[in-house]
Amino acid sequence: MTLVLYNNTTLPILLNSSFVPFTSITTSHNPSNFKTKTQPLTCVTHSRLSLLCLSSFSDNMDSPAGPTLYPSHRCKTVHLVRHAQGIHNVAGEKNHDAYLSYDYFDAHLTPLGWQQVDNLHKHVQETGLSKRIELVITSPLLRTIQTAVGVFGGEGYADGIDVPPLMVANAGNSERSAISSLNSPPFIAVELCREHLGVHPCDKRSSVSEYQPLFPAIDFSLIESNDDILWEPEIREKNEAVAKRGMEFLNWLWTRKEKEIAVVTHSGFLYHTLSAFGNDCHASIKNEICKHFANCELRSMVIVDRSMASSDPATTNYPGKIPNGLDLPSDVAAEKLLN
Repeated sequence: MTLVLYNNTTLPILLNSSFVPFTSITTSHNPSNFKTKTQPLTCVTHSRLSLLCLSSFSDNMDSPAGPTLYPSHRCKTVHLVRHAQGIHNVAGEKNHDAYLSYDYFDAHLTPLGWQQVDNLHKHVQETGLSKRIELVITSPLLRTIQTAVGVFGGEGYADGIDVPPLMVANAGNSERSAISSLNSPPFIAVELCREHLGVHPCDKRSSVSEYQPLFPAIDFSLIESNDDILWEPEIREKNEAVAKRGMEFLNWLWTRKEKEIAVVTHSGFLYHTLSAFGNDCHASIKNEICKHFANCELRSMVIVDRSMASSDPATTNYPGKIPNGLDLPSDVAAEKLLN
């Protein structure tokens, strides 16, 4: 699997990328399982449910430049979003020690953060992106959930609509109206795409039982524990562990049937996950993939399966010769004459 950049206004552009595997990641059906296994670079087996996530770790920049082609049914488009400004971002900018304060436990968005959400919501509507996304995945923290529903949710919720709202009014100190799930894609919360675990209370989530009444239309069924048992007060997750978890998340993402997916997550998670990619690209492209995300920034990528692990059939290809008839191309006929 490799990542390539995608332009929202055009067809996918697949970069001329080769890649070298450095680990294999063993995944499970349940993305809340964080166990990974690092193996040598030999005798790697592929399966539909345990996809080898290949990243671009080659330093060889001598490969010829230019576009390349790949079958679209072996690709997924992923729209990556960092959450909007949270109260912890403001406090931490002034004093880094604020990240250790329980005043910012499961930090919610600021009023400025909600303005950022509104602007990105307008962008995804105007570009038609909102109509193409088949699934929204969110980290199960308050600031990411608020960002996800605000950006990709429907318009204001009204009583009498026979669908649950994505967010009830004033959820999480938002001072916002309810947000409808009408005509919106499904939303699911996934633990794998959380921020660094541990030490910082802003990165500790509330219980699922607290979230569910506030965000009735979000599916929390993939979260195994009601309480946050992954966050530890004295141990901060290492960057390498976040990167491995990110690869496991991408492997799990590949098993989804949806072809165009939005993921709302965190700066650290995105940076350490994406840093594994783009090493065989031009430096400017590597930077575009891996640089830190701004609050409420969206970047669109294409995940390409080069391992033949995917079994999804092409839905738009057409076999031709229906009805059957003679169709020998002139260049093939010329070759036959020469032979």
